[in-house]
Amino acid sequence: MEYKTLSNGIKMPMEGFGVFQVRDKEECRQSVLNAIRAGYRLIDTAASYTNEDAVGEAVREAIAEGLCTREELFITSKMWVQDMENYETAKAAIDSSLNNMGLEYLDLYLLHQAMKDYFSAWRAMEDAHKEGKLRAIGVSNFYPFVLTNFCETVSVKPMVNQVELHPYFAQEEALKTMEYYNVVPEAWAPLGGGRHNPFENEMVKEIAAAHKKTVGQVVLRWNVQRGVVVIPKSVHKERIEENFAIWDFSLTDEEMKQISSLDLGYTGTAIKHFDPDFVRMCTGRKIHD
Repeated sequence: MEYKTLSNGIKMPMEGFGVFQVRDKEECRQSVLNAIRAGYRLIDTAASYTNEDAVGEAVREAIAEGLCTREELFITSKMWVQDMENYETAKAAIDSSLNNMGLEYLDLYLLHQAMKDYFSAWRAMEDAHKEGKLRAIGVSNFYPFVLTNFCETVSVKPMVNQVELHPYFAQEEALKTMEYYNVVPEAWAPLGGGRHNPFENEMVKEIAAAHKKTVGQVVLRWNVQRGVVVIPKSVHKERIEENFAIWDFSLTDEEMKQISSLDLGYTGTAIKHFDPDFVRMCTGRKIHD
């Protein structure tokens, strides 16, 4: 396992396990346990995923079984838009996530979207960070112009920005902006999110065969070699283990360029963050209690 050092000195694993859309609580609990058994130490959830409680249960079970200590884990959650009404609602959301998971602190907590009063929400996160409830704080889905304004305004700059990053949506300019502000990039949908199929791409298949690896492992390795933290998701034990086996090979510079040539730009993204209807949906519809 390799690590990224955040701006406050905390080390973050470069590969983690995501639980987006794993809504069945038992399936989520078992998947997280399988991930920890496979070697994952970063677990990523969110209030809007409605499975924080299942993640917390798996974490406590893993610790009780002696699979790891709490200090060895890097647990992430995110604040949803409806909790960004003001400082007080944001403060309550942080405590709610901690209570849902049965944890005294989170290793990383993110603003899920740049919507509503996210500056007031950030101040609540800054205070929780100072209090030790949140070891690190960051953002998600902050495009370069938003991230730039944010970093130039807040007292504590975000330590991580979790955005869509895969060969079909490489976001090279976004990575440059994050590097400028010393923000670690983290990829959601690092395998394409089901909207693209690198598994059938002949060029990627050839690269995988040359390394005796799977296409998924090559695609994850591509992001890691760009300095991007990846959080692949699966509920299948074999795939969970496969996705973690990316630390015993490296792609050549030419292979990196070949994979990067798949980039489609913004048209490849699933979430239309620039669509007013999408923003109205996020800010107007209650997602969780």
